[in-house]
Amino acid sequence: MDTKAKPKQSSQGLLVIWHGMNVRQLLRFCAHPPLLHWNKAHVIASLPLSAVYNSVLGLVERLTYGRSVARTEIKEPPLFVVGHWRSGTTLLHNLLSQDPRFASPNMYQCLFPNHFLLTERVVTALTARLVPESRPMDNLPAGWSIPQEEDIALAILTCLSPYMLMANPDRNDLARPFYDLALLSNAEREFFKREYLTLLKKFTLAGGGRQLVVKSPVNTYRIPLLLEMFPDAKFVCITRNPFDVVQSSLHLRKTMFRENTLGTPHLTDDHDAVYKVLEHAHRAYQRDKRLIPNGHLHEVKFEDLEQDPLGEMEQVYARLKLDGWEQLRSIIEPQVQSLRRYRKNQYRNTQAQLDECYVRLRRLFEEQGYPPPEAAPIAIPA
Repeated sequence: MDTKAKPKQSSQGLLVIWHGMNVRQLLRFCAHPPLLHWNKAHVIASLPLSAVYNSVLGLVERLTYGRSVARTEIKEPPLFVVGHWRSGTTLLHNLLSQDPRFASPNMYQCLFPNHFLLTERVVTALTARLVPESRPMDNLPAGWSIPQEEDIALAILTCLSPYMLMANPDRNDLARPFYDLALLSNAEREFFKREYLTLLKKFTLAGGGRQLVVKSPVNTYRIPLLLEMFPDAKFVCITRNPFDVVQSSLHLRKTMFRENTLGTPHLTDDHDAVYKVLEHAHRAYQRDKRLIPNGHLHEVKFEDLEQDPLGEMEQVYARLKLDGWEQLRSIIEPQVQSLRRYRKNQYRNTQAQLDECYVRLRRLFEEQGYPPPEAAPIAIPA
């Protein structure tokens, strides 16, 4: 794949997601074990210090807010945004999170899940200028207050997330049980559920009791578990041309591995892994979406949302019977032109790449209603 226009480069700096772990979580992380290399020695050396920092502040938070978290009720089930990585989940989540009726976890809360109730206000004010202006994988804005996916927090809290792949990117097999959790032991599954429920309670408390709207592509595989926890939950699933998803996912993986791994991965099976994960997501979603009660699921295509954000968002609110559309419309309507001007990463693709994608993912193209890809530069948005 020849890059026609390189994306704007950003970096997380010295901060990796493992800096959010406390001592116990870091020991669990080391048991996997992570890939290590001397060129990341400065990052590796900082992890024990950050773990002690998170442990101390986590203890203070539990003493200060523990009872409040335990008493917090999730009165309205969360609205879950699902869909494969690079399908437009971020755009959809960002639009929904602007509804003042909703609360969404932000970047700080997801990176420091052990103590954000205690530290968010002070630490974000002191470090705001140190946060990159854009995400490493694309041109979308970054910042402590930007809505973020909660699986980053779950990787930190449980080590039972596919994002553990960033610890050892050459071992896709080790991350496989963490997608739909079906291969985990009962004890691991119950541990995951407890940690997830507590995390969502903390998000709810931080959001003043408002209904949560959360986004994690991994939840595309977890619909049965989410319905077990929240039988009345509602879902929005977004899809996108499978070829665009594959190309952008390859870029995402390389970028996030570069930023968060503690070693030097070879990524010899990265290409094949992207196809397998996308196929798995599609099969799991098609299998499990029938479990969602009528009126609790709406599906949207990224291409439609990009072209007509107001019309597509109105459909989301109408189909799911959500209140407050007119208020949200007044908020996002002034943003429509800037959304359309968003600069996308662009790639020029060979006919062999196009043919391979269509052969491997023909079922997705047909079932999602997308035509075979054509040999032309393809724009790859976030």
